Amino acid sequence: MASSNNLTKNIRRQNIPILYTKGTYYEVGFNVGRTFSGIIHSFLNGNPSLEEDFLPAYNTLEGKRAYEETLNSVKKNFPQYIRELEGIADGANVPFYKLFLLHMDDIMLLAVKKETKNEHPTGCSSICVNNKGHEVLGHTEDALGEVLNHIYFVSAHIIPDKIEGKCPFKEEKFTSLCYAGHLPGYTMSYNHHGLIFTINTLSVKHTYPGKTPRMFITRSLLGAENFVQAQEIIRDRGCGAGNGCSINMTFLNQEGDRMFHNAEMAPSDKQESQLNVFTASPGECIIHTNKYLRIKIDETNENMTNSSLNRMATFATYPSPKQKHDVLKMLSDTTNPNFPVFLDTPNNYVKTVAVGIFDCVAKTWSLYSDNPSKNEPLVVLPLVLKNN
Repeated sequence: MASSNNLTKNIRRQNIPILYTKGTYYEVGFNVGRTFSGIIHSFLNGNPSLEEDFLPAYNTLEGKRAYEETLNSVKKNFPQYIRELEGIADGANVPFYKLFLLHMDDIMLLAVKKETKNEHPTGCSSICVNNKGHEVLGHTEDALGEVLNHIYFVSAHIIPDKIEGKCPFKEEKFTSLCYAGHLPGYTMSYNHHGLIFTINTLSVKHTYPGKTPRMFITRSLLGAENFVQAQEIIRDRGCGAGNGCSINMTFLNQEGDRMFHNAEMAPSDKQESQLNVFTASPGECIIHTNKYLRIKIDETNENMTNSSLNRMATFATYPSPKQKHDVLKMLSDTTNPNFPVFLDTPNNYVKTVAVGIFDCVAKTWSLYSDNPSKNEPLVVLPLVLKNN
């Protein structure tokens, strides 16, 4: 008989809990860890990426050096988010170093030149449609199978007890879909300034210990008040990103015509991130998966690259999307049996754990915990903005 823990991990459950919380960075983190302790423990226990890849890499001289260099750098530049992660660890009663390893991700593995045993086509697909009356950002959250049923919403209002770090926000207020034990900001999110964004993981051949892990840069984006500030956060001048991703975003309350942006971020040997931004004006769209489209850089993870190319080929069979219905249809596609857009077959190491639709006109965020072609959204959240 299968254990109840295995059942929880393997069966797609129609359940995404949400926490509303307020406090300092540490207090919010602690509340998240305490509230979702069971989910976090379930996620960490027997996690193949952690047990087979990150912990063996950490337990080497090179791994320990990479860990300390990166932790010291983040403590210097983003001390508030270290306290938030410490709060999650303390609240859930799990070791901080395990959570920080998950945030280092491929920076740790490539630091020890380790070939991951779990190099599967992880990643996500994002589509932005910018037509009058139909302004939509859609996203599939695709992750290793162990993430299934280990996600939750955090809706937080942070009032710092100390203003510090490279992004000294006086206040943060946001809602984000989170992986268990992870900081908010790395899946799909919005803040009270009207920023909505989704993330596509990008895998580079050369990562940089001692630079900022992408999950701390995207965490900082949750405080951005405008597009100029968002670009500065991504550039991370004085340090720069240690690994790569792309960010699909818009601001709900911007003046003039709606603009969607895709920002490709990559590490470099300089003291700032590489950044290339593509903007979709009215009448245009953006489609991005898990391969660089504009920055020229050596990439790794062949499986993820092949998956990205195949998903883009699937999207190319559709007419250019014009409205929300078109986006949902494309993100639900399963016509390619080897590389479906919506991943849910038993032999997939990677699963689509959720699909999100931000409707910029209706100011709503619809979350599907199963294929949208066959299911209604599990929840439709209002996008609540700051009163200026």
